[in-house]
Amino acid sequence: MRRLLFAVVFVLAAAAVDGRQGAPLPAVADSVKFAVIGDNGTGDAPQYAVGQQMAAARAAFPFSFVLMLGDNLYGRQTPQDFVDKFERPYMPLLHAGVQFYASLGNHDDQSHRFYKPFNMNGERYYTFAKKNVRFVALDSNLLDSRQLAWIESVLKARDEGWTICYFHHPLYSNAGRHGSNVALRVALEPLLVRYGVDVVFSGHDHVYERLKPQKGITYFVEGSAGQLRKGDVKPGESTAAFFDTDQTFMLVEVAGDELRFEARSRTGHVVDSGTVRRAVENGTRGAL
Repeated sequence: MRRLLFAVVFVLAAAAVDGRQGAPLPAVADSVKFAVIGDNGTGDAPQYAVGQQMAAARAAFPFSFVLMLGDNLYGRQTPQDFVDKFERPYMPLLHAGVQFYASLGNHDDQSHRFYKPFNMNGERYYTFAKKNVRFVALDSNLLDSRQLAWIESVLKARDEGWTICYFHHPLYSNAGRHGSNVALRVALEPLLVRYGVDVVFSGHDHVYERLKPQKGITYFVEGSAGQLRKGDVKPGESTAAFFDTDQTFMLVEVAGDELRFEARSRTGHVVDSGTVRRAVENGTRGAL
């Protein structure tokens, strides 16, 4: 039996999330549109099927880039593997000019940061902006003092309305295989909260899960774009929605103070959707 949990409405000091399934993503002309995949690089048929669904979805929702949450290649990592496990599965998107922005997972070689289509420019962690959204890609394999200092400098300096961080290991997860990385949470979460990060995407657990907002931040686990661990989610009080019976990917749209999202299965079904609303208090960001 398919196990799905859908949230109703959560209102906190810094954000509100409406997790009800509703109308399709509006695809507003000047919005920031992107897709999210994690733990994708298997080279197997389900990964190719997800790639086909992503290409099909783009006809109605013309996203221009994709966030990669790590474990971009499993097993061998030769030049041919980059073809079989990345270029071929996403060939229609790459040919259309869609950009991929990767973060590193525990199965990825550090040399991946020099692979041009991953747009990492040789860095383990990096940042970029798209209109009113600041994206921060981290290396959760080694969150050392140097990276933490860099994160703080980026979060202090940014002036975009939204801040989205993404990396491999989840701070919050109710999957049985790995679950929450508490040590990473202790080191990283204070910075995310202090500087008002809005949304965090992670992979590692081979499921889809949306967490209820934690200290004003909305967390997603999207680790099943290639790998899948069926029946692995053990829903807890922090679970807002989950899907662990098929591979998935996400579509996300940011327009003004709203972020709309859909999680879709390998067969194209919408398995979760909703809206994250960014609250601004007294003309400032709603950071705790």
